[in-house]
Amino acid sequence: MADHSSISTVGGNSSIWDSLIFAHPVCVNWKPDAEGSIYHLASILFIIAFMGGSGVFGLLYIFFLLGLGFLCSSVWSWLDVCAADIFSWNFILFVICFIQFIYVTYQIRSVAFDKEFQELYSALFQPLGISLPVFRKIVLCCDEEVITLEKEHCYAMQGKTPIDKLSLLLSGRIRVTVDGEFLHYIFPLQFLDSPEWDSLRPTEEGIFQVTLTAETDCRYVAWRRKKLYLLFAKHRFISRLFSILIGNDIADKLYALNDLMNLGKRFRYDIRLPNFYHMSVLDTPKRQPPEFQSNSRQH
Repeated sequence: MADHSSISTVGGNSSIWDSLIFAHPVCVNWKPDAEGSIYHLASILFIIAFMGGSGVFGLLYIFFLLGLGFLCSSVWSWLDVCAADIFSWNFILFVICFIQFIYVTYQIRSVAFDKEFQELYSALFQPLGISLPVFRKIVLCCDEEVITLEKEHCYAMQGKTPIDKLSLLLSGRIRVTVDGEFLHYIFPLQFLDSPEWDSLRPTEEGIFQVTLTAETDCRYVAWRRKKLYLLFAKHRFISRLFSILIGNDIADKLYALNDLMNLGKRFRYDIRLPNFYHMSVLDTPKRQPPEFQSNSRQH
């Protein structure tokens, strides 16, 4: 009985496949005349559309040309083929592409920034391939606010200022000191507190071990720790992006320190070498230079 049912099932499946494959007559006499120019124009538009790139503007390119292609196919099916079903499908696809094109255009036009944020995007985020909608999420996290720090005013004071934000310098120059001794400068497009940010876990608290003072009038953007961590939790891509930017920033600061360290000799040591710290202790038994204290604190 089971064998009979299985045989009938196989037979039913084969009959379905036969009806799908062999139900239509095989083309024997091909149409001598080619289709009209509208049909060929639609095919050309389809080919060009699928050559589009990625990103927001790539989507605009693809949806625009696909929409034109489906529109030409609709006109061709209405005038030459006179087939309502072909016309309906092509026209529906044209409407979908048109709606997608309008939606992407609205996204681009709705993402508008002030001049300083636009310059920040062009200089730092656009070369990394960050789209405008993603950058907008980053800007909204800092409340779209640019903060001014006047000359000789302190952004952070050693042993007093809590580490509760991450800031990026847009213009000006910041001087970093510890116990009154100069360490290095912070220039535009560098983070003000990347070592402090990297040294703490999301649940930890801490205070600055260096003093940051504005040498000129400065402008910077700041993200609050809790708000930025919430953004990282929602968007892992942004979290990885900031991790790369912060790591690169810390490396730049280390090399800046390395250029300044000489120990009164004609050659420089590499601050990444383990014996560098011990040699500095042997050379200065009474008081360790402040820049080494800061380096050991950061790493």
